[in-house]
Amino acid sequence: MDHAVKLTINGETREFPMGITYKEVVKEYEKTSPAPVILVIAGGKICELHKKAERDGEVLLVTTKDSIGNKTYKRTACLVLLKAIYDLAGKEKVDKVVLHYSVGSGFYFTMEGEQKLDQAFLDQVKNRMTELVEQKIPVKKRSVGTDEAIALFHHHRMYDKEKLFRYRRVSRVNIYSIENFEDYFYGAMAYDTGYVPYFDLKLYDEGFVLILPDAKAPDVLPEFQPQEKIFQVQKDSEEWGRKLEISTVGELNDQIVSQGIQKILLMQEAIQESGIARIAEQIVKAGNKKFVMIAGPSSSGKTTFSHRLSIQLAAHGMKPHPIAVDNYFVNREHTPLDEFGEKDYECLEAIDVEQFNKDMLALLNGERIELPVFNFKTGQREYKGDFLQLGKEDILVIEGIHGLNDKLSYALPKESKFKIYISALTQLNIDEHNRIPTTDGRLIRRIVRDARTRGTSAKDTIARWPSVRRGEEKNIFPYQEEADVMFNSALIYELACLKVYAEPLLFGISKEEPEYLEANRLLKFFDYFVAVPSEEVPNNSLLREFIGGSCFNT
Repeated sequence: MDHAVKLTINGETREFPMGITYKEVVKEYEKTSPAPVILVIAGGKICELHKKAERDGEVLLVTTKDSIGNKTYKRTACLVLLKAIYDLAGKEKVDKVVLHYSVGSGFYFTMEGEQKLDQAFLDQVKNRMTELVEQKIPVKKRSVGTDEAIALFHHHRMYDKEKLFRYRRVSRVNIYSIENFEDYFYGAMAYDTGYVPYFDLKLYDEGFVLILPDAKAPDVLPEFQPQEKIFQVQKDSEEWGRKLEISTVGELNDQIVSQGIQKILLMQEAIQESGIARIAEQIVKAGNKKFVMIAGPSSSGKTTFSHRLSIQLAAHGMKPHPIAVDNYFVNREHTPLDEFGEKDYECLEAIDVEQFNKDMLALLNGERIELPVFNFKTGQREYKGDFLQLGKEDILVIEGIHGLNDKLSYALPKESKFKIYISALTQLNIDEHNRIPTTDGRLIRRIVRDARTRGTSAKDTIARWPSVRRGEEKNIFPYQEEADVMFNSALIYELACLKVYAEPLLFGISKEEPEYLEANRLLKFFDYFVAVPSEEVPNNSLLREFIGGSCFNT
């Protein structure tokens, strides 16, 4: 074959005509694929299916069962949704449609303008989306100069995007369109509208939810199960962002450039401190609490939060004692194995639940006990003469991922426990149609902290992240609605600050490494932010747990 490319797919090397689209290349492989192929990875880059194959090499198929593929599905479905809304209502009746955050298995949107948002309109939108899917309309992509993009966004009244691109150093911007509707999205898109057949729309709160499939079951729509408490926390955080006039990255950049970071920083820290003070007041008012159980996913700032809460409790005349559940780990040789044969430190069985309950019950009954300390170097539990006995004002502040699971503290009376769920729920959007996933914020925190405290490379932290996430899905998220209160540890300015620490670590991952794709995505993401120095971050800030310099020695 003249002018051919040799492509290796699933271990098989074949020749294809030079310039063939990846859409054509993957056709016959789709028959045996576990789910639709929505993208490919070629030459170490994520490639959309309209791209042409122009050099030899390995091609990896990305399906809707893969994390990258599922995100692409959801992004494309959002574009189809926006197209359907504007087709039906027109730009004269819709001022803006805003994607806020995840709710259960979907995305929460609000709509502003003359168009009435009710179930009848949503049903029309759903029918229109179904028509667009059935028509398999190509999702077109064009690259324009940044100045042209800014003018285009201004014309379309997408002022948040106009602000965003004023600060980007890239010379060109990718614009996606379905017929006459065009928009900017952060990340790859499906080949055409036919790739997103599964969706539903439900009215919720002041807006609606676009329900979409999970990666685990890409052809099944999960039942919509709203999580009221966490939704309310996100809503409150977003409201504070609005009061600070910072809802998007562009608005944050505007404020940093015009007045520096100090005011934003002090306001945000004050908001968090008042939130912690309110929780302390609730605990004291309850009058019968002896165990404050704090749980949350990785890099949510549990340690600093427990210290700051302890200070607030002490200010109310109580005597708090911090206890880490990790000190009750079983000896390493007894740690259970996961389905991959690796030690599973995140399952409940990795904790000596029996001993934990025995000790806590003894403390509740006024007995004097010796607390264990887990030696992470030897993998053994040790006793070093740390004795404790509780008096009337004493209270235990217990921090660990299983804190909200009653199986951890089964012997303790329910009325003696006060449960707190903490997570870093990013309240900033890139722009109105591109959210910042909460997991991205936590991953960036962890990359910075692991490099500083454990000497772990960004590559290793990224490699381990899927396993961390599986542990969270299993052990933390199912119990979050059990909490008496929830606390959002995300700081509106933190990504602008973390950028300075994270970028050099991410640049250290070479193109040959499988973690390069994720590192490159995060580096592109940081391009949106104007960096700020960390000198003005207070030493009791939650952010100090990750960047260093904390007065709590975290």
